[in-house]
Amino acid sequence: RSISEEFSSGDSRYRDNEENIHSRDRKDKEDRDEEVIKVYDGNNSVRRRIFRTITVSRLATTEHVLTQALRAFHITKDIMNFYLTDLYATYEIPLTDPSPIQNLTRREGKRPAVFLRFKDSDTGEVRVYPGKLQVSQPFCTISVNTDTTITELIHEALIKFGLESLRPEDFRLSEVLLDRGVTERVLMVDEKPWEIMKALGKDSIRQMELMRFYLQMKEDPHGPNLALFVGCLPPYLSQKNYENILIEFLGRENKFSSIGPIYYEYGSMVIIYEDAKTAVKALYTLRESLYEDKQLLVMLLPNIEPSMVPTDVKPLLVFVNVKSGGCQGLELITSFRKLLNPYQVFDLDNGGPLPGLYVFRHIKDYKILVCGGDGTIGWVLQCLDNVGQDSECSSPPCAIVPLGTGNDLARVLRWGPGYTGGEDPLNLLRDVIDAEEIRLDRWTVVFHPEDKSEDKTISNSTGAGSTSEEVSTVMVMNNYFGIGIDADLCLDFHNAREENPNKFNSRLHNKGVYVKMGLRKMVGRKLCKDLHREVRLEVDGKHVELPPVEGIIILNILSWGSGANPWGQEKEDQFSKPNHWDGMLEVVGVTGVVHLGQIQSGLRSAMRIAQGGHIKIHIHSDMPVQVDGEPWIQAPCEVVVLKSALKATMLKKMKGKMKRRNTEPFMAQVAASGSGGSTTPALSIAVVTEQAESLNHNNEF
Repeated sequence: RSISEEFSSGDSRYRDNEENIHSRDRKDKEDRDEEVIKVYDGNNSVRRRIFRTITVSRLATTEHVLTQALRAFHITKDIMNFYLTDLYATYEIPLTDPSPIQNLTRREGKRPAVFLRFKDSDTGEVRVYPGKLQVSQPFCTISVNTDTTITELIHEALIKFGLESLRPEDFRLSEVLLDRGVTERVLMVDEKPWEIMKALGKDSIRQMELMRFYLQMKEDPHGPNLALFVGCLPPYLSQKNYENILIEFLGRENKFSSIGPIYYEYGSMVIIYEDAKTAVKALYTLRESLYEDKQLLVMLLPNIEPSMVPTDVKPLLVFVNVKSGGCQGLELITSFRKLLNPYQVFDLDNGGPLPGLYVFRHIKDYKILVCGGDGTIGWVLQCLDNVGQDSECSSPPCAIVPLGTGNDLARVLRWGPGYTGGEDPLNLLRDVIDAEEIRLDRWTVVFHPEDKSEDKTISNSTGAGSTSEEVSTVMVMNNYFGIGIDADLCLDFHNAREENPNKFNSRLHNKGVYVKMGLRKMVGRKLCKDLHREVRLEVDGKHVELPPVEGIIILNILSWGSGANPWGQEKEDQFSKPNHWDGMLEVVGVTGVVHLGQIQSGLRSAMRIAQGGHIKIHIHSDMPVQVDGEPWIQAPCEVVVLKSALKATMLKKMKGKMKRRNTEPFMAQVAASGSGGSTTPALSIAVVTEQAESLNHNNEF
């Protein structure tokens, strides 16, 4: 069993060594007669010096402080089950003073601190989830005491699920901890579930809240095959080379039964085992292996078959970029793993979108929820392009929780300018159910290098049949393509973020950096001056004369630069009304940095230049370019932008507070991979369904 960190180790807001950074903020709180209190949720948090803070009035009651402490850790259980103690007091005694803040023990240079504790009682309630069972209930609640055993809990759970005719000895119970990582342990029959809960509560109340008991069959009716996802190998090797590398690590005794699919572009693949014990050995062996001084990424994947999904169910596959939006990604992944089954929620920091798409490859109809910025959405769509031909559903509709800086595609699809953390994740799931499907045009951008005679000589001497097309670059564009001043600013920002990534975790800070860079461009050397003389534009086969501009932007969506609309409001001219599914692109011009700022502030629109479905651009000198926010300096070349055969189906949020359909998300348990061996976790997955009839609105996830 592996243990995941309760909080991100990089989250300095919760660490003691950040104590003195907030002295000014602390003084402001004192001036308002408020106190900042550190809250520790258990012995583990004290050992690791990890806490959360609450701000309360110095006259706050004990009940109010306790309520705020529970809210800080997202604890939803009854307040009567908890109490507070003074962390720095000599003896740990529950706080009973009506106004405890002023009587807390103080230490020089430190904020006052309290312990959030779970009351020790002999009885309580636990939830049991049907890991592999086709039942209508998402979970059942069972009363337990200190003497209740796992065997008795299994027996009671089968009765609650209406499966009393089945033999309890054919089932097992697993303890699953949900956090940034997911850990699972098969419980012994004589263990005491209430003692497990109390022990967790003593070490970490948050972990206690994120723990589930899963009921599972000992023998997996769907077969013993286990899939391991292996990543971080060099890209574009042959299948034979990949096999040899893996066998060298594993040895012949732990060799896999088969390999594939192989994602050559990413240096990733899936290997299949028919024996659970061998798969577990391979899992831990590969996790400890290095290739070219790089740690291999290895994951045990669930196995979902269509027969496991009821006919009226649309599974939801969730991808979360935990690096987007500061700590919001971490909070969302925890919330979704509580609301759904943890195994349908994938952390993009572990293998990207490929593991999740592989798991869902046999499902004919499902939805995707992407939590991240525009770059994350493009990443998921690109991986869908790569695996679509091998999947039953080649273009599942995608919804967005915007965590990035610009979030232009999310704005166009009404998912908002950015997730603030105030929205209820349960409502986000409801919005996904209500959203309408809509097509997003996608475009292929091909960069053909300038055909130079000396280049031809070199290429012909290195191999027969070589041509300059062999070094052409092909990209897929979803949002926009910029040449000139827009791309130049984007490149400066990109380079600054690459040098100091930790400084760029706030949308407000990121936009401030953009403004500073723009001001510097106004007084510095103008790299893109007279761009109209260095670029030749053709639209639908016709030459278009460019006005004096320092940049041109080709738009697929009417949002750019964090919500600005360069095309502008509708007016009477020769152009048709644009949208992102009409097979047309809009070309606009920007005269300089000041013009860019005016566009972003809504004071002006860009210069409308052209509209068409096939664009060719000749770039005669080195020029900054960017495709969907990915910038670089492009050498002289010919650029062709044409409609891509790749399709994307997106989900557009319903406008306004429209009345919801008579449906609610409902968590049905679907069987997933595992094996009969007790050493291998049995993996289960929950899905969001859209029921035709009314469901109980009080139904919990």
